[in-house]
Amino acid sequence: MRSLILLALALPLAACGPSTEKKQAAVAAFATVQQVFQHPRCQNCHIPGDAPLQFDAGLPHAQNVVRGPEGKGAPGLPCSACHAESNPPASYGPHAPPGAPHWALPPPDMKMAWIGLSAPELCRMIQDESLNGGRDFEAMLKHVSEDKLVLWGWEPGGERAPVPVPHAEFVAAFRTWVEGGGACPGA
Repeated sequence: MRSLILLALALPLAACGPSTEKKQAAVAAFATVQQVFQHPRCQNCHIPGDAPLQFDAGLPHAQNVVRGPEGKGAPGLPCSACHAESNPPASYGPHAPPGAPHWALPPPDMKMAWIGLSAPELCRMIQDESLNGGRDFEAMLKHVSEDKLVLWGWEPGGERAPVPVPHAEFVAAFRTWVEGGGACPGA
């Protein structure tokens, strides 16, 4: 009987959402999430315009490459014309076009651009399903932990700097942020 009373008392608290401690942990974890999302391996393709960037300096992509109607490049010059399903062998040289499955930019109607966003702006954007490709928290977690194009950021090949946060640490931070209800800095 005592267990039922304790459970009944705990239910209203659980309905209120994450605890203050979980929200604080989420905000702290978001600093790691932001560091990864705003690293060149991610933001070179998450752009506000229609021309992707390249290299750590975020330079405009050579060959006048553009997003195209589906995010896969312009008709006649798709991303796959240069970017294969995996990185080329080292013998191709340090500046050969990198590769990963389904190489593309986000589509033009859902650019998911976060270059220059503050931490609160980025936080709100990536949790907004109307701006993040229609993904809820669990789908976002799966995307950042399993998508092979996302995983490429940690093994970019050539002389490209990988994302500096180990992938497992990033996923753990992302999970902490999700479990804290996606609490945003400054909220």
